[in-house]
Amino acid sequence: MAPGATHPGQLALLALLLPLLGALLPGLGGAEISMWPLNTIIPKGGSMKVNCSVACDGNITSFGLETHWHKTEVDHRDKWKIFELSNVENDGTLLCHAVCQGNQTQVQGNLTVYWFPEYVKLANLSWQREGQHFNLSCQVSGGAPRTNLSAVLFRGEEELFRQSVGMEEPANVTFRMLASRKDHGANFSCRTELNLQPQGLELFWNSSAPLKLQTYVLPATHPHLATPELVEVGTPVSVNCSLDGLFPASEATVHLARGDHRPPLTITHNGDSLLAKTWINGTEKEQGTQYLVCEIMLADEKVVTKKNVTFYSFPPPNLTLSEPEVSEGTTVSIECQAHGEAVVTLNEVPAEPPSQRAQLKLNVSAEDHGRSFSCSAALTVAGHVLYKNQTQVLSVLYGPRLDERDCPGNWTWPEGSHQTLTCQARGNPTPKLICRREGDGALLPTGDLGPVKREITGTYQCQATSSRGVATRVVVVNVIHNQNNMVIIIPVAAVAILGSVGVAAYIYNYQRKIQKYELQKAQENAAMKLSTPASPP
Repeated sequence: MAPGATHPGQLALLALLLPLLGALLPGLGGAEISMWPLNTIIPKGGSMKVNCSVACDGNITSFGLETHWHKTEVDHRDKWKIFELSNVENDGTLLCHAVCQGNQTQVQGNLTVYWFPEYVKLANLSWQREGQHFNLSCQVSGGAPRTNLSAVLFRGEEELFRQSVGMEEPANVTFRMLASRKDHGANFSCRTELNLQPQGLELFWNSSAPLKLQTYVLPATHPHLATPELVEVGTPVSVNCSLDGLFPASEATVHLARGDHRPPLTITHNGDSLLAKTWINGTEKEQGTQYLVCEIMLADEKVVTKKNVTFYSFPPPNLTLSEPEVSEGTTVSIECQAHGEAVVTLNEVPAEPPSQRAQLKLNVSAEDHGRSFSCSAALTVAGHVLYKNQTQVLSVLYGPRLDERDCPGNWTWPEGSHQTLTCQARGNPTPKLICRREGDGALLPTGDLGPVKREITGTYQCQATSSRGVATRVVVVNVIHNQNNMVIIIPVAAVAILGSVGVAAYIYNYQRKIQKYELQKAQENAAMKLSTPASPP
């Protein structure tokens, strides 16, 4: 049964009380009228019974209930009447009246209608920037009495704000909020509360559907777009677009486009950072400068970075040898050829005037074997000079050759010393070298000999052989040892002894000649004295 409706048992109790009330009411020569219930509250569209009673000692000429609602008299006696009101839709007043002995008397009562809101709705929540204030609007339609109706804002199960709905219909209850990162993803709801506890009823409430609040941070800085300025057609290059200080990074949308082309992206998040990666490539038809755009969107805002990327075609140059393998003394033609607008340099010598082609003629010798020729092409793209190179190696057929430089002809060492013996033949194709000692045909030891031994002494005949001919050379190896020293010392000692004997014989003969000369002179002097006559006295 709806609150405020009258139960049949209450009606019976009311009929028993009416005579008593009439007896107790004082009579002052006039009439006194009463209403029960005097002030009441019922649900909208409900019904109730109202009793009008009059205390009158004389004749009652008029007795009834005035109301704008539909009423039905359901019971009466001489001094009381019971009326039933039905389909009560709004608030209003009731008036019980009577005329006793020509005097009119009346009493007024109040009837309040209550009803729950038809709907309560939290307005759509848009993205809110962190640190900014915003309004949350709770829309309430219907509900009465409004003096008892409140709107309450909840975050999850936590009550945040409460205020009266007001008399406007429908009503918009606004709550002022500060966007916070902690509120991101939280559920908010609006609840209406119709508090009829002071009227002896209950607290009735109704809640809106929860809505999720989204807060965000989008920095004013532009995304960092890492891309090469120049991209060669047919060569995929990596492109990265990143932004720091973004919240929530996982909710951001990234568009990375080259013209109308949007390559697939790989997006990763790390805290408040976002990184988008992709690959771009170009075709021959797409040569030239294009815009590369990175756009990061969050909520209703976006930040954009644009960069120019130039796509170019630059094939490597062609380097041609008229003959890659020639015999020495042959003339070889070397040609360097570039493509498009590139200019070439051949062996570090630019073409004069600068052009796409350079040529060199060379009468090759053995020294040119293994010589590397370089062809470099230079192309200017968007103010940058790019280079591509090609190299080829010339093969010269020559030899075989055995000379003093690679195979010395005379080696002399003391026995026991550590030595290295080298003997190599040169030529292309590589010649085969064999050195054998005269007499026993022993092979010439080469490389690290370690302590030299006298056994390697000898004269070796070396022969280098290839498909181009034969070259020969004699190599003599001498190892000085102790016996050889005696052979040298004995002759030297003999010469020294012979020299000493010769000197002694010379001195002896010289002295003999002097003595003979002196003797001869003495004899000549004596003869002269004998042949001279004596002087007279």
